[in-house]
Amino acid sequence: MEIGSFLELDIRNTGEYYDFKTNILRLNSARAGIYHACMLYNCTTIYMPFYLCPTVSDFLNKKGIKIIHYRINDNFEPDNVIQTEQSAFLIVNYFGILSQKKIKKIALKYKNVIVDNSAAFFSPPLMEYINIYSVRKFFGVPDGCYVIAKNAEKYKDVYQQDYSSDTACFLLKRIEYGCSAVYADRMKNEKRIDESDIMLMSYLTKTLLEGIDYKSIKKKRKANFEQTHLLYKKVNLIDPHKFLDNLSVPMVYPLVYLDPDLVDKLNKNGIYTGRWWKSVVPKVPQNSFENLLSQYMIPLPIDQRYDFEIIKKIKNIIFQIMK
Repeated sequence: MEIGSFLELDIRNTGEYYDFKTNILRLNSARAGIYHACMLYNCTTIYMPFYLCPTVSDFLNKKGIKIIHYRINDNFEPDNVIQTEQSAFLIVNYFGILSQKKIKKIALKYKNVIVDNSAAFFSPPLMEYINIYSVRKFFGVPDGCYVIAKNAEKYKDVYQQDYSSDTACFLLKRIEYGCSAVYADRMKNEKRIDESDIMLMSYLTKTLLEGIDYKSIKKKRKANFEQTHLLYKKVNLIDPHKFLDNLSVPMVYPLVYLDPDLVDKLNKNGIYTGRWWKSVVPKVPQNSFENLLSQYMIPLPIDQRYDFEIIKKIKNIIFQIMK
């Protein structure tokens, strides 16, 4: 212990949201968590949907995991998939809009199930499976993943400790300089994670996670999602509300609208959304559900930074573009 000298950041330790003493492992990224889940199941093959961030496949390939991709239908369910070998099966809680009932219904058809709750941080773990949570998608932290399952801590001593403070300055600089000015710094942190092996969650991230007001964030996200859905449900080509339950706290509002230039038009108005996983397009049929999402889904922000006035401002800009 070091005593005295200069003061550090004063972060109130109110506790992590998932503060389990056992059956939890804190790692550096969700992709690392999925690999760890494969190790827990003793599987070197995994079934994964085409519609998923390519960094997951890249990481698992480097770790020697065989990937079998499957299609999903417009109900976000595996489309006629038969699991034919000793393998893990990844089910993705897309955008955080799938209820626990729906996840369970899908999972019953498969074995060695991994539930990817990267976009559903507040969805309670299903302890009969392995549950993966990404913290960077919900909070301002530089890295982090929870793996929650029975005996999730297995192999913990094999993994090295991650350190993130060298590339975490973008979180502080954004407060003073804004998002655009420090985006390059943020990408340096992303590069660090992309180039990292599976590692334990950094002390910095764990400390930050111990000082978050989870209750208010959960409430704000749920309210923002409901308000956003009311604004867009008549123009959205999918129904993101269809599979929600009272435990659902989505990451974003997925708006599907047939304008390939909508992202660029929003960027020009200072609204930065991006497209998710355009690399999927050449891998699936042109008329597929995955193709529709990859080309036209806009992940509208509904997070704790925004109130209804901002949500209405975004809506006004989008509807003006639509005209």
